[in-house]
Amino acid sequence: MAPKSSELLDTELADLPPALRWRKWMARVEAVLFASSEPVGREVLARVVGRDCALNLLIEDIDAELVGRPYEIARVSGGWQFRTRPQHAAAIRTARGEEDTTRDLTQNEALVLTIIAYMQPVTRGAISRLTGREVSRDLIARLHRQALIARGPRSPEPGAPYTYVTTPGFLVQFGLETLRDLPDLEALEDAGLLKPAADIALDLPIVGEDTD
Repeated sequence: MAPKSSELLDTELADLPPALRWRKWMARVEAVLFASSEPVGREVLARVVGRDCALNLLIEDIDAELVGRPYEIARVSGGWQFRTRPQHAAAIRTARGEEDTTRDLTQNEALVLTIIAYMQPVTRGAISRLTGREVSRDLIARLHRQALIARGPRSPEPGAPYTYVTTPGFLVQFGLETLRDLPDLEALEDAGLLKPAADIALDLPIVGEDTD
């Protein structure tokens, strides 16, 4: 049986001077990120560098060398990913012959997405109770089509409705590494994304709890 490729890779590079070893590690990590269309986690990158390699510092050094380039390394969805800088988006769409189909979320969509992000998994009925208005299936479908939310487990409440959760695409689109990076609700109110009257922080129903 042929040996696995990982067994052939000298990750420690102990025979190299420290500076050259660091450059080799940088090249390996950059190659792995370049080859991946999804965020790459720490455990994957750790396979190609030495045990004592400080990955955060290594990636900072790679990113520093990309200053002035049309792309950068972003830390999103629990890993790192190459990302084109926003100012070049129009050029890429034009080269591909694509129309700009992006649009800002409506106020209702932003509110529903925020509630899902903070309360997940949460049912459509719970969102409706929280906002004081019916949340339509069409609104949920629009967020789903944009790959911002997905179905979660069924709720234990009567009828076992589906719950909704955010997706890795949500983290990528909003530049978050994990959900722990979500701003607090007061910051959202200050930014005008939520109205204080929504009282989200004070009126969070528990999924499955009798709210009658």
